[in-house]
Amino acid sequence: MKRIYAGLVAMVLAASASISCADEIKIGIVNTERVLRESAPAIAAQKRIEKEFAARDQNLQKMAKQAKDLQAQLDKEGMTMSDTDRAAKERDLANLSRDFQRMQREFREDLNLRKNEELATVIEKANKAITSIAQSEKYDLILQEAVYRSPKIDITDKVIKALANEK
Repeated sequence: MKRIYAGLVAMVLAASASISCADEIKIGIVNTERVLRESAPAIAAQKRIEKEFAARDQNLQKMAKQAKDLQAQLDKEGMTMSDTDRAAKERDLANLSRDFQRMQREFREDLNLRKNEELATVIEKANKAITSIAQSEKYDLILQEAVYRSPKIDITDKVIKALANEK
């Protein structure tokens, strides 16, 4: 991916060398990672996800505590229990562990799915803001990733501000 961007930058620089000095090319760079971490829509999306998954996370934590307590009880009292009681507790622990792992896997899958959905929405809004900035400030090219970005051409703060002002 970085080779593509490097090639694109090389092409832009080559093209700009062939254009007369009077026709300056205006280039901007956006740090997408910062936009996805610091912009108002990204922060709101993170809060929505946390709120949406809080109950399931608490349920998983409760199940983990139950399994830990049951394991501690088996370790402490296992030798003094009857064989049937110990076997029943071990079976309960195995069932609880299996259910916990299944629920935890489903939780992670659902969480990742929701994060990707919210991320797509934030990226769409960011792209609209970038396009708006590019058109209003007459940029010729805006890149969203770069190995190096000069503060002179970094417009990340403008994009974050535009997203904050968006309603």
